[in-house]
Amino acid sequence: MCEHSELTEMVAKKSVVETVAPAAEDKQKVKKQLEKIPVKDIKVTKGMTVDEMLQAMGRSGGFTSQKLADATDIAEKMITKQGCLRILSFPACLMATGTRGVLVDMVKNHMVDLIITTCGCLDHDLSRLYAAYYKGEFLMDDKMLRDNEVSRLGNVLVPDECYGLVLEDKVLPMFDEIFAETQSLSTHEIIDKVGEKLEKVKGHEDSLLWNAHVNHIPIVVPGITDGSFGCQLWMYYQTHRKLRIDLFADEQMLSEMTNEAKYTGAIIIGGGISKHHVIWWNQFRGGLDYCIYLTTAEEYDGSLSGARIREAVSWGKVKSTAKKMTVEGDATITLPLIYAGVANRIL
Repeated sequence: MCEHSELTEMVAKKSVVETVAPAAEDKQKVKKQLEKIPVKDIKVTKGMTVDEMLQAMGRSGGFTSQKLADATDIAEKMITKQGCLRILSFPACLMATGTRGVLVDMVKNHMVDLIITTCGCLDHDLSRLYAAYYKGEFLMDDKMLRDNEVSRLGNVLVPDECYGLVLEDKVLPMFDEIFAETQSLSTHEIIDKVGEKLEKVKGHEDSLLWNAHVNHIPIVVPGITDGSFGCQLWMYYQTHRKLRIDLFADEQMLSEMTNEAKYTGAIIIGGGISKHHVIWWNQFRGGLDYCIYLTTAEEYDGSLSGARIREAVSWGKVKSTAKKMTVEGDATITLPLIYAGVANRIL
């Protein structure tokens, strides 16, 4: 009877300890969340650098400026982390703007190990090598533009002779050389070989494809046929019926790169197939260790573009312990600022 009483008492004491410990741990978490960090005013000074402004935003407490500053800090940690596979994902539209220069500089300055994007990225990068795009307005007369053979991408104007016609004239002939010895290549292999052939083109130093080639950074385009570049491949296929695009080779490479990496991190701009490809392959390794979303989309409609990082955590595509931040805003503003801040710190 005595032994039973002692055992009961021991169990009761152990239960109390186990109940108190989590409560104490939760209390510490709450205390940390309620840590009083004073909001400080932004003081603009003559000659202030972008990085100095970002740091001032980080002290300002609100609203999206704080997120932008935090994202810059995360990007710096991700880019400088030894053993981290750094992934960049973005939609094609950015390549039609001057933000293309930021994407290219990130490649030049070894801030990226892998790019996942859409077919239009290839279209705009190549087209702008051979012809110019022009500034326009969102509210231009679109019928008038079409009557004059001009397409509008937001407030950027793309004349027909600067886009589809250029690619048909310049890219299609490359395929004869690229597929001379093989009839089957992955998207990253095709893109790399096209990048290699840009060496003699005037202005090739500004090309994402050429810079990715010389820096050995694969560009994967899961939806390769969804654009003019893919259409040129289809046209080539009309007279070369043995042509095959090996999508499985792309997926195999992504699987190996993510699984072999000690850490993985991503800057993901916008949504769609390129965003999902990044987080999809990272779920098999337990999720991303670093993650930055730059988006203008809302999450109330359940779209991938609008989904916040916390939703990816529920799928195991981003680790719950990851350093992460979603920044709402136009990436033609947020990305150049983040890049400028990081470049000032590490270059």
